[in-house]
Amino acid sequence: MTATTGLALYDEVARRGSARVISAYSTSFGLASRLCSAPVRAHIADVYALVRVADEVVDGPAEEAGLDAAARRGMLDALEAETEQAIGSGYSSNLVVHAFARTARATGFGSELTRPFFASMRADLEPVDFDDAAFREYVYGSAEVVGLMCLRAFVAGLPADAERDERWARGARHLGAAFQKVNFLRDLAEDYADRGRRYFPGVDPRRLTEADKTRILDDIDRDLRIAGEVIPELPGGCRRAVQAAHALFAELAARLRRTPAADVLAARVRVPAPRKLLLLARAAAGRPRGAST
Repeated sequence: MTATTGLALYDEVARRGSARVISAYSTSFGLASRLCSAPVRAHIADVYALVRVADEVVDGPAEEAGLDAAARRGMLDALEAETEQAIGSGYSSNLVVHAFARTARATGFGSELTRPFFASMRADLEPVDFDDAAFREYVYGSAEVVGLMCLRAFVAGLPADAERDERWARGARHLGAAFQKVNFLRDLAEDYADRGRRYFPGVDPRRLTEADKTRILDDIDRDLRIAGEVIPELPGGCRRAVQAAHALFAELAARLRRTPAADVLAARVRVPAPRKLLLLARAAAGRPRGAST
């Protein structure tokens, strides 16, 4: 039933806005999230929308509009401050921030996850050339904390279980890391040519070798394996959605492994839409990736 007045209406409009953002911007993640129960799906959309807005400040429409790095840094700082204020108060005049803050309050996370996220976003405002420690820190803030935010939505309302929660958090972090590393690999040449970003330590984005590619994908497969071990334990309201997302990125990693390194640099490797739909259908039916059709 549609709310008609006051804060309830504002909450609903904010949530609808977040749902619109994920629908417009994401294919794989958006499709997978549809397999969540309605309350979980709303929380995931709220998280995704804020992450997307921050990302668009870094090198999307804000840059196209003519804002330099200093101006965009100021916008990120303001967005982070508004997010923290809204988590504390339960209200923001920014609808995306408002929806995110309501989800954060409902699921029990705060600046311990948002601050690392915004720190990683700020790192992208300048060319990057990471060593191992900086790479791990960046991936934690840009991707692993997003996995942890989603996990908080998955477990909302469940009784605390320290051992289980630690195990699931490890899986969420590795899944987020896998997603980020896959995206880094397939966008390697573009990130360097357009932004001067060298994410993978010791890898020359202009001359990706087969050894480099194999090493990166072995690391991604390890992340996916660790994440996959906990998926069967997850609550029913999210399990199939997480399985679908895992399957989609595992498929993309497999395609990158089959693609010669030179071709990875020349064109963006994708999973064709029919294959995506098949993987989603398998996840919806509770069947693992690779099961017979």
